[in-house]
Amino acid sequence: MNTIMRKSVLGIAGLAFAGGVFAGPVAEAHAAPVSSVGVVQADKPGVDRARLIPHGVQGAQSKIALNDEQVANVKAIVAATKKAGLPERAAVISIATSLQESKLENLGHLGDRNDHDSLGLFQQRPSSGWGTPEQITDPEYSTLAFLKGLKQVDGWQDMPLTEAAQTVQVSAYPDAYAQWEQQAADLVAQYWNS
Repeated sequence: MNTIMRKSVLGIAGLAFAGGVFAGPVAEAHAAPVSSVGVVQADKPGVDRARLIPHGVQGAQSKIALNDEQVANVKAIVAATKKAGLPERAAVISIATSLQESKLENLGHLGDRNDHDSLGLFQQRPSSGWGTPEQITDPEYSTLAFLKGLKQVDGWQDMPLTEAAQTVQVSAYPDAYAQWEQQAADLVAQYWNS
């Protein structure tokens, strides 16, 4: 499916958390679920695998094939997580969130298909205080903004992924993030030390 078509099928919803600290619309998952696998790639030394999926994956898992743009966005999320001084688990949560929100595509304004002003990898909204459209569509900035919200969640390191992501994003589909945990963990294992 090409990028334009994929963007046109994204269902977007948006909510703002009281006080405007956290906000985030969600794109419904359009990938077919795959069976749940609790094993993270073991070919990259130096990745703390116990921290990637501390609770095991929750529910059926989805997986999509990534193009060059999406891989570049994964690498940008990993680099921003390292820049923020956060562990691999934060990168897993960030990548899973971006997989749910945009399929790791840096989305611009979607016109009539977008009922709010959601943009970028995390579908962040300028009107909710995430930053300017230019900032939100910068992968490093948007990741650091997401991570700033994540760091404000008490105990995020020990929460199930979907709970941590939902607390930051305030999605209309709070359980949707969990389906991307295995792919996100595999991507972090692949790119954390590369």
